[in-house]
Amino acid sequence: MRKWFPKASAFGGSGQSPALLARRLEVVHAGPAWADEACALAFRGRTAFLASMQTTMVPGVPGPTPPLQGTPAGTEQDGAARTGSAAEAPQVRREAGAPVRRSGPGGRRITRLAVGAALSLAGLGATALLVVHVRDAAVPAPPPAPAVPVVAVPVQQRDVPIVLGGLGTVQALNAATIRSQVTGMLQSVDFVEGQQVHRGDTLARIDPRPFQARLTQAEAQLGHDQAQIANVQLNLGRNLPLLSRGFATAQQVADQQSQITQLQATAQSDQAAIDDARTQLGYATLVAPFDGITGVRGIDVGNIIHPADSGGLVSVAQVQPIAVMVTLPSAAIPQVQDALARGAVPAVAYDQSGTGVLDIGQLLVVNNQADPQSGTVQLKALFPNLARRLWPGTFVNVELTTSVAKAALVVPTDAVQQGVDGEFVFVIGADHTVALSPVQVGQRLRGEAMIAKGLSAGQSVVAQGQYRLAAGTAVVAADPGQVANSSTATSGMLP
Repeated sequence: MRKWFPKASAFGGSGQSPALLARRLEVVHAGPAWADEACALAFRGRTAFLASMQTTMVPGVPGPTPPLQGTPAGTEQDGAARTGSAAEAPQVRREAGAPVRRSGPGGRRITRLAVGAALSLAGLGATALLVVHVRDAAVPAPPPAPAVPVVAVPVQQRDVPIVLGGLGTVQALNAATIRSQVTGMLQSVDFVEGQQVHRGDTLARIDPRPFQARLTQAEAQLGHDQAQIANVQLNLGRNLPLLSRGFATAQQVADQQSQITQLQATAQSDQAAIDDARTQLGYATLVAPFDGITGVRGIDVGNIIHPADSGGLVSVAQVQPIAVMVTLPSAAIPQVQDALARGAVPAVAYDQSGTGVLDIGQLLVVNNQADPQSGTVQLKALFPNLARRLWPGTFVNVELTTSVAKAALVVPTDAVQQGVDGEFVFVIGADHTVALSPVQVGQRLRGEAMIAKGLSAGQSVVAQGQYRLAAGTAVVAADPGQVANSSTATSGMLP
């Protein structure tokens, strides 16, 4: 038994026997009154607690024998325990599946499990007794969570244009590459690159002398043939009177008439040659076919220019007005056709960011064939382009206003959130808490969302700071600079 029971020094005593420790355990288990007293004494210190345990008696349990005068505390008791072990030694009996019990002088029995618990409590001290026996106290309610700062905006109600938007490619209304139709030396260039030219303005000149010589030759041939016609006509005029008198034969008169017809045909051929030579001579001067802007010159003065030159001399593009080819889904054709039937369809061209207005025009035509592979259709819009902000070959964003929705509900696009069940917004109630409201968005346009279903005019919704919100969260209105719109988690970083 001495080997199994350690000394009670861990409990506060000095060399005290296991029997005394068992009695103290029984004091603890005697009832709530004894437990309350033990807990109260524990707060006064371990020494005072152990003293109270040694002097407190439980009915039917013999108390400890006070130490003799002059004898150190615990020596006599330990000696008695050693000398009286034969008479008062506890009887240890172990049965299968049963704990070991010990019989004491007062008929008390304690199991090994209870003694082990007593020694564990002795090792932990009086604080363990306080934790086991202290009565439950009322836990105060946690303070309410602070209100989350958000940016609140009201639901606005106003007329909203119904817009179809698409990517557009700017094209010159007319574009031409100026090429020579004759071969010759480029004698002069009469334009500056990038110059605004008008229809009929001279752009360049080719050496005209060869073409002028051909024209002169053709004109001379025509004069020769016309002289022959005049001579034959004169002879025919002489022979006709002689034919009636018998001095000229009919054959002679017929030959002269036929000769005149041949010479007249030859004269017509000569005239055609003159026209061709004059035309070739006209090709020696290159002119602008329409009003437009010249591009970069491709051939310098002094070079031989050919009709087969791929790049030609220069390109001219008409940019005032200018056209934009817009691509829309083919499903939008009925909506566009209905708008065209009601009148002119306004078209607005924006820069690639979608914020800067470049020009305002109108829809001109819907292409007569949609692309079945891509499911799109091309539309042509016309813009005056007075400021020349639209330039051929660039990409722009084009919006076509097909109709206007009256008294529509509008909120910022940032207010609309995407959830598992679809789109929703946080609506701020009268108690300054938020609730989730599912919405149906009609269109999004330049930072605003038109709500077709789910909100009413005058409600207040959260436009910034949603990542900290849930249904029932208290909120407080704040300036946009004081509200964080994202967290490390929503930004793709670890918190």
